[in-house]
Amino acid sequence: MKITVGGEKKEVADGLTVAALIEQENVETPEYVTVSVNEEFIDKDAFAGHVLKEGDEVEFLYFMGGGAL
Repeated sequence: MKITVGGEKKEVADGLTVAALIEQENVETPEYVTVSVNEEFIDKDAFAGHVLKEGDEVEFLYFMGGGAL
């Protein structure tokens, strides 16, 4: 099936979960990544059970902390 990951169209296996996609894409620091599918945030506890569907748009987001000077 075809999905979009970070703006890039990809062919992936049917039944792929968010957790499997994170592994497949070699996401750095997966414990800190936030994932949105079709502009909806997926709870980390749901990564293993959230099955992606044809045409889904997936984004990996990293929230950075910082301070003011």
